Amino acid sequence: MPVAPLSDRPPVMELAGINKTFAGGIVALDGMSMAVNAGDFISLLGPSGCGKSTALRIMAGLTQPTAGRIDWHGGQRAGDLGVVFQEPTLMPWATVADNVWLPFRLRGKSYGEVRDDVLEALRLVGLEKFQTAYPRELSGGMKMRVSIARAMVTHPRLILMDEPFAALDEITRFKLNNDLLALKAKIGCTVVFVTHSVFESVFLSDRIVVMAARPGRVVRELEVDAPYPRDDAFRTSAGYAAHCREASDALHAAMEAAA
Repeated sequence: MPVAPLSDRPPVMELAGINKTFAGGIVALDGMSMAVNAGDFISLLGPSGCGKSTALRIMAGLTQPTAGRIDWHGGQRAGDLGVVFQEPTLMPWATVADNVWLPFRLRGKSYGEVRDDVLEALRLVGLEKFQTAYPRELSGGMKMRVSIARAMVTHPRLILMDEPFAALDEITRFKLNNDLLALKAKIGCTVVFVTHSVFESVFLSDRIVVMAARPGRVVRELEVDAPYPRDDAFRTSAGYAAHCREASDALHAAMEAAA
């Protein structure tokens, strides 16, 4: 599905002056503002403790900000949002298909009503032959594919992903990065992706929001102007290396700002 140029994309969500202070006075976020536009692939890049996951949880409505606001342009409807956590968080007693059915089940829809949607989601992540398997029978990468299928089965406008590939080996991680971009192109969603990897952020994103810690805040935003689709050849290109250097320099400056 074609994606409009960055300058022409309509807004989906906007964070305005988000602050988050936890009990004990720990300031996780201070004045965080950013726009999320239709078709964006945004990476939140920063060191551990800079508030990336907190920001994502606030976007998901799982944590409330201390101050500031989040605006959904066009309003938020059921199914507008999918979330993928660091761990697959699958129900071990349920089959793969039943795990993907969960978002519909919580809305009172029977499996029979949405069976085609569930099987299509599994087909898109390459697991249609594993619909009756249980999580214990799957590899780490396959479990994460199930989690991604569950997040996108309702065709949400926005998918939030909190370092979903961090615990995987490099080969599996590269493969899932490739697959994620292919999946995004097929369903035309918007993605906000938390990572602490410069290389992953550049490969996946068209926008990188660099954050500093203590307190968590946005210090720079970078645009990766390389066209999609991206593949393994992009990882060895001069353009990729240049973007990685720029992102690495920005991350280093963010870490110095937090020191």
